[in-house]
Amino acid sequence: MKARILGPFEVSAIGLGCMNLSHAYGVPPSPVAAEALLLRALELGVTHFDTAALYGFGANEALVGRVLGPYRSRFTLASKCGMTGVGGKRVIDGRPEVLKRTCEEALARLGTDVIDLYYLHRWDRQVPIEDSVGALAELVREGKIRAIGLSEVSADTLRRAHAVHPIAALQSEYSLWTRNPEIAVLDACRELGVSFVAFSPVGRGFLTGALRTQGDVEAFDAKDIRRAMPRFQGEHLAANLKLLDGLTEIAREHRCTPAQLALAWLLEQGEHILPIPGTTSVAHLEENLGAAEVVLPVETLERLDALINAGTVSGPRYNAATQAEIDTEEF
Repeated sequence: MKARILGPFEVSAIGLGCMNLSHAYGVPPSPVAAEALLLRALELGVTHFDTAALYGFGANEALVGRVLGPYRSRFTLASKCGMTGVGGKRVIDGRPEVLKRTCEEALARLGTDVIDLYYLHRWDRQVPIEDSVGALAELVREGKIRAIGLSEVSADTLRRAHAVHPIAALQSEYSLWTRNPEIAVLDACRELGVSFVAFSPVGRGFLTGALRTQGDVEAFDAKDIRRAMPRFQGEHLAANLKLLDGLTEIAREHRCTPAQLALAWLLEQGEHILPIPGTTSVAHLEENLGAAEVVLPVETLERLDALINAGTVSGPRYNAATQAEIDTEEF
């Protein structure tokens, strides 16, 4: 596996987002299947595993800790605080005392003395970003975390946070069909020397082409978060599905899958960009990692940019209620 720089760490160019194993896309896989996927990722050279207190309300951290704990020295461990499950509900809370308590709980679940990269999962607008990052900086000084990250924030918020303590990584959604980081955040990361971690790099499964036969949001599992996302609904989904013909054709020309094409495009956007696709399938894991070997000429990158971009994708990425919770720039 090719390597890239993630803050102070060198990791595999493609990491693993572990959320799918416990959260968000319907019924998670069995513990046995989840364990097999994590171990296969490690075997294939993945050295960047990303989890969060929110995922399964702690279950995902516990899973990662149980399965990968014996191999702790072989990978970089990332987790997140500031958005957790409280009383069965998702709560955003960036108060310093809450972040510190969440870290202690995460360390116990993960079975480790230190988390390599610890993100503020969401900026709690009721708490100055300087206060939340200040608390994380104290955790660095205490040796409980090694580096600080931010998730779903704007370039301005990144700069404010970076003035308090160096930010190692910023994580946000980025793919062919979600271009918001291109407005300002990618440039800010490049300027400040901050790594950019791209979650949902295959468009929450859309760019794999698997949804071509789905046709309607009602086919999703009842607990699938895409049910509330406009791009997967009604006229928006119908319009977006038309983009897949061109994507599939370009993938065929390069003898790769649409998912590999989407990931290869992302890797070409900058050396400081690190995608973390998630999956519950070992076959899809192996497919995704194969994208690191796909080489795309400039002409193909230009064709992809013209085919799928902020102007050709129909619908916002979040509904209004969820959008109000994040700080990213919007087109």
